[in-house]
Amino acid sequence: MKPGLIFSLTLIILTSIPFVFAINTEQEPEPPEIPEPSPEPEPIRMPEPAPAPAPFPEETESEKIKRLTEENNKLKQENTNLRGEISSLKNENMRLQDMISELNETITSLKEITMEQVRVIIDLANRLKDVLFEKIFYPTINL
Repeated sequence: MKPGLIFSLTLIILTSIPFVFAINTEQEPEPPEIPEPSPEPEPIRMPEPAPAPAPFPEETESEKIKRLTEENNKLKQENTNLRGEISSLKNENMRLQDMISELNETITSLKEITMEQVRVIIDLANRLKDVLFEKIFYPTINL
């Protein structure tokens, strides 16, 4: 009986231990600690904008005359260059037109020559036919 008593007391003690610890843990929680304020960061400063150039810089009359004169001279030179190109292209066009007309004449003469050769070949074929039928086949048939 003693071992049963010791066993039951041990069992009661072991099962009551969690309740004892549970009673100790049922306490009110402490409020969280207030953190110390951190120093504020320095604000990011906007960069200094570069000064904007004047929207319409004023030209003096002499500067304006000089600029316009230079532009005029450039345009005159470009005009002269373009006129030179136009004349060279006209010359090239005339040369090519002459070549085209010469080639057309050559083609026409070659067509005439070809047609004459075809006529000669047809005439020769007719003569051959006449020779074959009159000289070779006709006498053999009459035998």
